[in-house]
Amino acid sequence: MGQVRQNEQSGGRRLHPGGLLRRTRAVRLVAAGLTAAALLSGCALGTESGSGEPGATGQAGPAPETKAQRLAKKQAAIAAATRRWGLAQVPLTAPAPPDAKPTLSTRDGFEVEGQENLPHVFTTVPVKERVVFLTIDDGAEKDPEFLRMMKELDIPYSAFLSDYLVSEDYAYFRTMQKQGTALHNHTLDHPYLPGLSYEEQRHQICGMQDIIEKQYGKRPRLFRPPYGNYNQDTLKAAKSCGIEAVPLWNAEAFTDRVDYREWDRDLHPGDIVLTHFRGTGEWDGTMVDMVRQAMKVITSKGYAVARLEDYV
Repeated sequence: MGQVRQNEQSGGRRLHPGGLLRRTRAVRLVAAGLTAAALLSGCALGTESGSGEPGATGQAGPAPETKAQRLAKKQAAIAAATRRWGLAQVPLTAPAPPDAKPTLSTRDGFEVEGQENLPHVFTTVPVKERVVFLTIDDGAEKDPEFLRMMKELDIPYSAFLSDYLVSEDYAYFRTMQKQGTALHNHTLDHPYLPGLSYEEQRHQICGMQDIIEKQYGKRPRLFRPPYGNYNQDTLKAAKSCGIEAVPLWNAEAFTDRVDYREWDRDLHPGDIVLTHFRGTGEWDGTMVDMVRQAMKVITSKGYAVARLEDYV
């Protein structure tokens, strides 16, 4: 009764015993009403779901998208992009990259003295899968439509850059890098390297390493000498600058054709395909036209384009 007495003394007035009885009954009725309301409210908020938590509705959210569904959605987007960009066929999908990269070796006839201690020079990556690798040199043409096309079609490629051209618009190649393209070394000024001294060659290669690291945050592992010309000093200088491999090419793509190095004039598993950042100033067409032509040949021969850095 201590609690009640305190309430009774509220305001300094004493309550008649009969009033106390009526007040006690009223408190009990109010408490009972509040309990009933709380129970009804709990039912209205869905505690019947069995969660025991107010507000639980018992409804499950949407099921997460499966890997097969994601793949189907991606393939549908590429098919739509194929039509939009006017390709003859939907590009084939490359297989998953190997767990271990193939062992590289220098192509016969491409060696220099002391080759065993220098970066390997090759035109084809040793693989059995029907994949080829698209590589683009220098950086003269900076076509935004090309970037859109390659992103929408999800075609991988590697860029080998020369600073005297790239420096006109570093941001263009930064966009390219953000889309997943690796940026590699093609010297500062695109000179004929065998005509230079060792120190001059080292300046051309190491200088481009420094610029790519400064502009794009990473020093390249791959280097392509301009025109495909090199000597022992070239490879020694490249190694001293951190270069690990020198991929050349086995085919070259233009807006109207694909040229081949081999006698059979055909593609082979692992071939490296060269093209250039060029436009209507030097080609009879644009880079978009070049991609249409290259992919027409590559796809019709049953090849997919894979990412060079996954194999080298």
